[in-house]
Amino acid sequence: MQIHWIWIGCLALFTITGCQSPADQSKPPNIVFILADDLGWSQLGCYGGAAYRTPNINQLAAEGMRFTQAYAAAAVCSPTRAAIMSGQYPARLHLTDFLKGEAFPDSLLEQPDWQKFLPLEVQTLAETLRQSGYRTAHFGKWHLSKDKRPPVSTSHNPLQQGFDEQLITYKPGAETDAEADPHNVDTITTRAMEFLQRNRDSTFFLYLSHNAIHDPIMESAERVQRFARDSTQERHGVDPVIAAMTERLDDGVGKVLRTLDDLRLEEETLVIFYSDNGGKSTYADQAPFRAGKGWLYEGGIRVPLILRWPGKIAEGHTTDELMTSMDLYPTLAAIAQAPVDHLELDGQNLLPLLRGATDSLESRPLFWHYPHYHRGSGMRPASAVRSGRYKLVEWHQKALLEQAGALELYDLGHDPGESHNLADSLPEIKDQLYTQLKNWRTEVDAQMPSVRQKR
Repeated sequence: MQIHWIWIGCLALFTITGCQSPADQSKPPNIVFILADDLGWSQLGCYGGAAYRTPNINQLAAEGMRFTQAYAAAAVCSPTRAAIMSGQYPARLHLTDFLKGEAFPDSLLEQPDWQKFLPLEVQTLAETLRQSGYRTAHFGKWHLSKDKRPPVSTSHNPLQQGFDEQLITYKPGAETDAEADPHNVDTITTRAMEFLQRNRDSTFFLYLSHNAIHDPIMESAERVQRFARDSTQERHGVDPVIAAMTERLDDGVGKVLRTLDDLRLEEETLVIFYSDNGGKSTYADQAPFRAGKGWLYEGGIRVPLILRWPGKIAEGHTTDELMTSMDLYPTLAAIAQAPVDHLELDGQNLLPLLRGATDSLESRPLFWHYPHYHRGSGMRPASAVRSGRYKLVEWHQKALLEQAGALELYDLGHDPGESHNLADSLPEIKDQLYTQLKNWRTEVDAQMPSVRQKR
């Protein structure tokens, strides 16, 4: 496939505020941000998921840039969503678990008193884009308010956080009809298509935050039966309901993309497809990675990321550059020509990478911090750091109780499945990463669990 790099003459001179054409200066692109829920790295065809039918997302990858080493800021949903909206590490926000989390009164460690909603004082990505002239809309799952549902949720819902329009959806309950859009994919998609029609002459930020493919696993009988008859699912150990839910999500993505085409907005729109954390390993194998949602192993935090921006991002390009959720805020602000120098952002502007200047990216470690227990996966309090090819995991319970095995070290370049702990064989690298991790926790004022006092 022929690769088209645009603005070659600008790359050598490019800065965040520099080299732009008059057209770019007059009107930055529209942004359509599609966020999936609990969608693992390997649950898309373009990432090797042979058991999944995702032709529309596959086509999006063929027309844009696909990241092979994209990460979520957390292994559960709310912290990642907060990181996208704030550009800050969940540890800095003290919003480190899904809202409102769970109590573990009998656990050996006591969880810290953490932040249970996104504060209004945070200048969100939507607020920054709206200040720069964008029409903003949030349709789908929010999960950053003081409660999920009104009236308690109202004070911190999207309309109070920079969005002009909102539709908040929730995961299905026992009363939900599986035959009638159980995860709101069709509802979210329809609202998105209507928004695009109404705002075709505006500059817009459309944030589609899907409930799919979060549990409970539920889908129409017709879709499930098609996958139940497919031996591919059986060979790969994939639940046919999960495969059917993923297909409906892909159908929704396709309808949004076709609407952009019909409105002749394709060339003027940056489309992002991302997931809030890894998939649940109880429903689908997250191979080649270890574990899944909830865990700080790769299966819980390595996620798909695709960006398409015709004429600006090369078609069919794949990058193995590291990125994380916080990077999206400064990147989209740069694309929108929105000032953010006054904000404390933890992410890196990826716009030079999107335009081909890989040598301009700063090498930096990535960090995760989860001072909680997670009932659904069995995860225990831990932190992690990735620097280059190496990743260190610290288990807080073992560290605080001075037990062996508190640190694990993996060479992801040779061992993406994290099956060989090198902590004893590479002590210098282990110590170096552990120092980085402790220094970072101090820098962001990360909350730590503590040994529970006996009563």
